[in-house]
Amino acid sequence: MCNPEEAALLRLEEVFSATLARVNSYVLQPLLPAAPEPSDPWGRECLRLLQQLHKSSQQLWEVTEESLHSLQERLRHPDSTGLESLLLLRDADRVLQAHIEYIESYTSCMVVQAFQKAAKRRSEYWRGQRKALRQLLSGVSSEGSVGASPGQALHQPLTHHVQQYVLLLLSLGDTIGEHHPTQELVVNAVTLFGNLQSFMKQALDQAAATQALWHTLRGRPRDVLCTPAHRLLQDSQDVPVTVAPLRAERVLLFDDALVLLQGHNVHTFDLKLVWVDPEQDGCTFHLLTPEEQFSFCAKDSQGQAVWQWKVTQAVRQVLRGKKDFPVLGAGLEPSQPPACRCAEYTFRAEGRLCQATYEGEWCRARPHGKGTLKWPDGRNHVGNFCQGLEHGFGIRLLPQASEDRFDCYKCHWREGSMCGYGICEYSTDEVYKGYFQEGLRHGFGVLESGPQAPQPFRYTGHWERGQRSGYGIEEDSDRGERYIGMWQAGQRHGPGVVVTQAGVCYQGTFQADKTVQPMGQGSLVSSAIPRASDKQGSRNVSEKAPHFLSSQGLPEEATGGPGILLSEDDSLYEGTFTRDLTLMGKGKVTFPNGFTLEGSFGSGAGRGLHTQGVLDTAALPPDPSSTCKRQLGVGAFPVESRWQGVYRPFRDFVCAGCPRDLQEALLGFDVQSSRELRRSQDYLCCERTHPEDSVGSMEDILEELLQHREPKALQPYLRKALSNSLHPLGKLLRTLMLTFQATYAGVGANKHLQELAQEEVKQHARELWAAYRGLLRVALQRKGQALEEDEDTETRDLQVHGLVLPLMLPSFYSELFTLYLLLHEREDSFYSQGIANLSLFPDTQLLEFLDVQKHLWPLKDLTLTSNQRYSLVRDKCFLSATECLQKIMTTVDPREKLEVLERTYGEIEGTVSRVLGREYKLPMDDLLPLLIYVVSRARIQHLGAEIHLIRDMMDPNHTGGLYDFLLTALESCYEHIQKEDMRLHRLPGHWHSRELW
Repeated sequence: MCNPEEAALLRLEEVFSATLARVNSYVLQPLLPAAPEPSDPWGRECLRLLQQLHKSSQQLWEVTEESLHSLQERLRHPDSTGLESLLLLRDADRVLQAHIEYIESYTSCMVVQAFQKAAKRRSEYWRGQRKALRQLLSGVSSEGSVGASPGQALHQPLTHHVQQYVLLLLSLGDTIGEHHPTQELVVNAVTLFGNLQSFMKQALDQAAATQALWHTLRGRPRDVLCTPAHRLLQDSQDVPVTVAPLRAERVLLFDDALVLLQGHNVHTFDLKLVWVDPEQDGCTFHLLTPEEQFSFCAKDSQGQAVWQWKVTQAVRQVLRGKKDFPVLGAGLEPSQPPACRCAEYTFRAEGRLCQATYEGEWCRARPHGKGTLKWPDGRNHVGNFCQGLEHGFGIRLLPQASEDRFDCYKCHWREGSMCGYGICEYSTDEVYKGYFQEGLRHGFGVLESGPQAPQPFRYTGHWERGQRSGYGIEEDSDRGERYIGMWQAGQRHGPGVVVTQAGVCYQGTFQADKTVQPMGQGSLVSSAIPRASDKQGSRNVSEKAPHFLSSQGLPEEATGGPGILLSEDDSLYEGTFTRDLTLMGKGKVTFPNGFTLEGSFGSGAGRGLHTQGVLDTAALPPDPSSTCKRQLGVGAFPVESRWQGVYRPFRDFVCAGCPRDLQEALLGFDVQSSRELRRSQDYLCCERTHPEDSVGSMEDILEELLQHREPKALQPYLRKALSNSLHPLGKLLRTLMLTFQATYAGVGANKHLQELAQEEVKQHARELWAAYRGLLRVALQRKGQALEEDEDTETRDLQVHGLVLPLMLPSFYSELFTLYLLLHEREDSFYSQGIANLSLFPDTQLLEFLDVQKHLWPLKDLTLTSNQRYSLVRDKCFLSATECLQKIMTTVDPREKLEVLERTYGEIEGTVSRVLGREYKLPMDDLLPLLIYVVSRARIQHLGAEIHLIRDMMDPNHTGGLYDFLLTALESCYEHIQKEDMRLHRLPGHWHSRELW
């Protein structure tokens, strides 16, 4: 059964559908002009709005027809078609949306008076249609005089129709009862169309107020503000308010902007970028905008409440992107708009952001979060912001004069300036990777020229206020030289060492890139380099000096001062130099054969180098060990102070408690970089690897560290941490590797730098252990615990040499061992010749030659021939010991090398015990010849370099112990194999244990 209300709804829809058709025919169609299109901009805008209204009207008619059809079906088949089939109930939202779109289109036309302007063009037509318009409005309004208006004809039927909807739906709900299945649908429709009534009234009132506003404005303010999108929400002429510091004559609040009028000046503020300060002072409240702050003061608290509430709700509404429904301020969302937003704004005030456009996240009128800054001159900045300033990771592009060339800064920023780790690629193809402070290079960093630069260079070292300052390494590839030393204000200043590709080394004191006499230093020679003493047989000479230093190509920057010069053949000059570092003035030359030449040196045009002095030919050739002691830089650069720029950021990070927001600023980031700078859009996206992507957050790192404190777990943990470049310890190790290679690889592979390098490696091990302890202290503090008391020196050395050094030494071993090879090259050549001579002996003959007691010979290991003494069988005696000793080359860990040596001794003693058939402890007289035998058969290359590296890097706690004793024995074997009689004849008939010491 159908209700009477359903029949009434059917009649209502029939009338409204017919009314819409007549409105389209008699009102809308005549308002749309035929060709040609209006020529003025306002005419074209009005035409667009009328066309949109016509489209909305057509859509509303189609929905009404569909609703009418559903009602007709219900009345025809009441038993088979339920109430839920009615469009008004099953799809009320769709019907509602069609009404809202029509109202919005209508009010837009109303605001700009599109109806009046269009009607004016066809005034004769409208006078003829006055009667038809009155008929359209008959029964709708008692005010028959207003029916002549086309505008009223377009909205009054709709207002009446919605009102009847609500009444009939209410009556329908009362009729079917509370328990009817469609009761909920009816209640929902009543609510929606009831809200629609309120919305329509609000929309019409706002449009009428906005339309009336334009009549009160003249000139530029009206031209700027009169747009169909504006809806006036509040006018200071209705509720007075004053604005400070800007003295505005009138304040207008629209649904999308706040406008302050001051004469002909119109100050417009986008509501998306207006923040209402929740705090208020009496009748005053405050507004924040990107460049200005305003105080709004009303006459009374009621006026203040009106303005503050309306501005707040207007801001919230514009941020939602749509108008509130049903009325302003209604809904379930919080009444306060969010403090954080996304918007675009162009700065106008003078300052560093003038004319810059920011697009991104904001908080309380300041760029805050991720965003992009673009200047008209092509500058760009993409990254993180905090309270209006660049803060966090960001990319800055600075265009250069040449086409498509930019300086690109990928860096961390703090309060608007670069601070922390950064990578800068310049338009000159130079690249800087390092730390910044207040926008300047500061701390440790590497500056490198492009590969095609006319004068390629690379500086690895410390910076201060944008200039090279402190300890640093500069490599000049074009001149084939490397400077290792101190800098100040971008110039070489202080002690320094220059190494050339030709193998020549110079050490002196620099000031403003020139060599000078050190303050308070009378000697020209470093304490690490011994002076040759005067000898008998000296004679006065006045002749051309040898040319061993005539073309060394040392830097011209070192001018006019004393220093030390070491050539590749171990010639030593101590004295003063000219600008191009030829010998000039007083000096002394010590030749490789021990001869010395001391006197005055000089040169003339076309005459080469000349000297007048004393040539001493009575000296014996110097001991190779004394030549090895000629080490440069050791006393000049204390190892503790060389790389403070690398250690200091890590220490500061740990002292600050390892804050998560500084993790990337310390550890840096991995980026895809190119030396060829491209267009800006290619660089505004930086695919970088954040430390947390691989090793987790600092919280995870510190938690894992606490779980691996036990000795058995600590070494695997440290190995894993040091191997990961994104772990704090791994990052520190990678940076130290970079400095080591920059100093000692390539040109820096010079034997006179060996001691400088080996003490640096040990210092790095100490610093890495201190870094681990610092992280552990922070981890414990976060758990409310304290680290045990500071370690004593013995405990620290035990951990450094026993735990850290073996783990980090492989990272430095290649460059370090190369220096040992070069330093002990002469000794190793004698050793190699001795090994070659000893390899000519068959086993039994070598054992006899070494004077090994025959009852210790493992004859059962040999394949005997009829002439046993001259057997050609080799490498069979003490084979297990020989193979064991060869493993000394398979590891870089000094402790493991010593363990190999210990096992070798055990194998020798085990073989002798087997031969004798009883356990036997070898006395020293028996051990040394047997060890020489094993060493000769093991044929270990560069044994001298191996021995000296073990000696220098071994744990000092092993001094005087078994390992020290065995290493001393190996050293004695090495020295004996080098001896002349070993290489030509035979060894002494017996051995003395004192030779080991």
